[in-house]
Amino acid sequence: MAEKVVASKPKGAFDGKKYARRLPAGPGIYLMRDDQGAALYVGKAANLRKRVSSYFDARPKIDRIMRMLARIHAIEVSLTRNEAEALLLENEWIKSLKPRYNVLLRDDKSYPWVMLGTDHDFPRIAFHRGAKDKGREYLGPYPSASSVRESINLIQKLFMLRNCEDSYFSHRRRPCLQHQIKRCTAPCVGKVNQADYARQAEDALLFLHGHSQQVITRLISRMEEAARLQHYEQAAQYRDQINHLKQMQARQFVASGNGDLDIIALARLQRSCVIEVMSVRGGRSLGQRDYFPAQSEGHPETDILRTFLGQYYRERRPPAEIIISHSLEQRDLFEAIFSARSGHKVRIQPHPRSHRRQWLELVGRNALNALHMRSTESSRIGSQFEAMAGLLQLDEVPATIECFDVSHTSGHNTVASCVVFGHEGARKSHYRRYNLKGFKAGDDYAAMREVLRRRYRKLAAEGGHLPDLIVVDGGKGQLGIAIEVLTECGLGDIPLIGVAKGPSRRAGYEEWVLPVAPYSLLPGPESAASHLLQQVRDEAHRFAISGHRGRRQKAAVHSVLEDITGVGAKRRRALLTHFGGIQGVRKAGVEELESIPGINRQLANRIYKALH
Repeated sequence: MAEKVVASKPKGAFDGKKYARRLPAGPGIYLMRDDQGAALYVGKAANLRKRVSSYFDARPKIDRIMRMLARIHAIEVSLTRNEAEALLLENEWIKSLKPRYNVLLRDDKSYPWVMLGTDHDFPRIAFHRGAKDKGREYLGPYPSASSVRESINLIQKLFMLRNCEDSYFSHRRRPCLQHQIKRCTAPCVGKVNQADYARQAEDALLFLHGHSQQVITRLISRMEEAARLQHYEQAAQYRDQINHLKQMQARQFVASGNGDLDIIALARLQRSCVIEVMSVRGGRSLGQRDYFPAQSEGHPETDILRTFLGQYYRERRPPAEIIISHSLEQRDLFEAIFSARSGHKVRIQPHPRSHRRQWLELVGRNALNALHMRSTESSRIGSQFEAMAGLLQLDEVPATIECFDVSHTSGHNTVASCVVFGHEGARKSHYRRYNLKGFKAGDDYAAMREVLRRRYRKLAAEGGHLPDLIVVDGGKGQLGIAIEVLTECGLGDIPLIGVAKGPSRRAGYEEWVLPVAPYSLLPGPESAASHLLQQVRDEAHRFAISGHRGRRQKAAVHSVLEDITGVGAKRRRALLTHFGGIQGVRKAGVEELESIPGINRQLANRIYKALH
C-alpha cells in the first residue's frame, strides 16, 4: 500500500535540500506543487531521497527544470512497496492531475470498442464508447473510431449479425434493408432460429479475437454437412463465407501467423514530437493512429516513450509483443507489469529484425509524415491568425478564437455550440455544447444571449482562460446581444465580431460586422483571414447541428410511457405489443390496461390519466 507524506510549509522559499534529506531511500512517487496548489510534475523513483535531492544539487540543469524548480512551493510523496507499484501510481497521478511539466498523452475521448450484446437472445454488434455494461462482450480498444466501424462493417458482411437497437428490433414486423442487402439474417422476424444465430455470433467473436482459421475450419465442416443433407443453397452460403474470409486473410498486412502486436515509433522535428501506433490483432491490422504528446519539449526521447507507454496501456490490454523505435530503460519492469496486467507474457522489442524491422521503419516514416503535415498546417494557420490581426487592427495576434452558433428546427430542440481554435488548429477538448430552453421558440437573439451568459459568467467567476477574439454567427442583432452580455460580465474589452452570410450564402463573401468603425468589412474569398474565419464558423455550425440532430433524434424516439412512474421497459413492451403501438394504448380504457400482466388497477389509472 502507498503511504502519503506531505512536506510541511516552510518559511520563505521552499528548501528542497532540507526536505529531501528527510525522505526515505525506498521506492515511491513525488508530486511537486506551486503556491496555488496546482500540480507541476509527477515522477517515480527507486530511491526517493536520491531522486528528489538530484533536483536541488549544484549540477547544471536545462531551462525547463530551472523554470519548474523556481515555482515549487511544496512536494508530496507516496511510498510504495516496490518500483512496479510506483510506475503504476505515477501513471494514475499523471492522468488525473495533468501536471504542467509532465509529458501528457492527449486523448479527448474515451477509447472506441466493438460491443457484442450477449445479454440478448439475438446479440447485436455495435460501436461503443464509455462505461461498460455487464453481460456484454467488449473487444478493443481500437486505435480509432474508423477502425471500429470498419470491423463492424466486415462482421456484418461475413457473419450477418444485426446492428439495430433492441427497441427497434422488438417492434419489427418485416425484414429491414440490412436483410435485403445480405448484412443481417433478420432474427427480428424469425428468418433464423436462436441456435443458428448463436453460431453466427460465436463465429464473429472468434474472428474478432483473431482466430479466423478456426472459423474457416468450422464453416468447412458445416458446408460439407449441408451438402451431405442436400441443403445445397445453405452449403453455397457457407462456401461464399469461406471464400470471403480467405480473401480477407490474403489482404492483411501481417502475413505470418496470428500474432498480437503493437508497433510504436517516435519521431521529433525541432520542438515537436509525435508517436505513431500501429495495432495488429490475430494477424489482422486494425490501423494506426498518431499522438502528439503535450509538454514534450526538453524531455529526452526515451523519457517521452516511457511516459507514453505507461499512459497508453493504462486502460488498454497490452498485446503479446510491443515493438518500439527507441531503447527503453527498465524494460524488464514494464514487461513484468504488462504481463501481470494482461494475463500473458508480454515482450517489448526495441531492435526487431527481418520483416518486423521493415514494419517499424514504415510506421516511423508515417510518424515523420504526420509531423511534417502538422508543422505545415500550424505554419499556415499561424499566418492566417496574423492576417486576422492585421485586418481587425488588433494590438496583438490572437492566441485563441471562440466562435458561437445556434441550431434548431422551427425553434425546437435548440442547441448552441462553442468551438475553440488556436495556432495549432481546433482545440476539440475545449469545445462545449449547450442545450437551450426557457425562451420563446425561434428567438435566435434570446438563444445567443443565454449561451454567451452561460459561457462567460462562469469564466469570469472562476477566472478561466479567456479568448483573444470572439466570433458570433450572425449580423448586427447577434453582435449587439454579444456586446451586451460581455459588458454585463465585465469582459467588454475582448475583441468581438459577427459574421453575416454573404449574397446567396456564398462562402468567402461573408460580411464581418464590427462593434467599432469601420463597422463592416468584406475581406473576400482571397483573404487568408477570411479562410480562417470560414473554417472556424463552419466548425461551429457542424458542432451545433450534430448536437441538435442528436437531441432531435432522442426526442423522436422518446415515448410518453417513459415518463410514467412504475412503467419500466418490460411493461412498456407489454403495452405496446398488446395494443399494437402508442395509439392503441391511448384508446384503451382502464379495464383493458388492467388486463395486461403486471399492471394493477392503480397503475392502470395512472397510465390512463397520463395519456389523457
